[in-house]
Amino acid sequence: MADDHPLFRAALKQVLASIMPAAEFLQADSVSQLERLLMDCCGADLLLMDLHMPGADGFSGLRNITQCYSQLPVIIISADENLSVMLEAQRNGALGFVSKSASISQISLAIETVLMGELSFPSELERLAQTAQVNSDASKNIVNEQVEQLTPKQFAVFSLLADGLLNKQIGYELNITEATVKAHVTAIMRKLKVNNRTQVVLIANKV
Repeated sequence: MADDHPLFRAALKQVLASIMPAAEFLQADSVSQLERLLMDCCGADLLLMDLHMPGADGFSGLRNITQCYSQLPVIIISADENLSVMLEAQRNGALGFVSKSASISQISLAIETVLMGELSFPSELERLAQTAQVNSDASKNIVNEQVEQLTPKQFAVFSLLADGLLNKQIGYELNITEATVKAHVTAIMRKLKVNNRTQVVLIANKV
């Protein structure tokens, strides 16, 4: 159990002990302490982790744990019930998410589900993920349609921008003047509906 509130850890341990009387519980109040515990106890079966504790730094603490201990199932237990937070936790390797206000039966079910190798997230999260995917696909389609409007020469400049070349280098590669490259870049920005070269490069790297 990793949480910086000792009273919550004590309450959670009491709840879990009633569910799993034979289990051994180890506690950490920071990411650094958690990492030391995991180094000394590589055979841990499950990690119950709060997102907000010293050293967590957003989702980086979770991400580091799931990358370094990929075989260790992680359930996030948090007071933050925002669906976008749950989705980001899932993206960073968590296999489950439980609210700190969850009932004993809900906590028990989440633990049982994750230990069986399955995900345990609120059903609303799946709908959010599907919506995010639809929005992402729609955005990608719009970008592709805009890129398709580029002329062959503009597309060549567009591709070289993605490679990080400067206008002078692009001119050399395509055997055109630097002034012509600038004109092409201006036309590309207009067709892609962006305001600067950096945004063009970001789009180029996504296509």
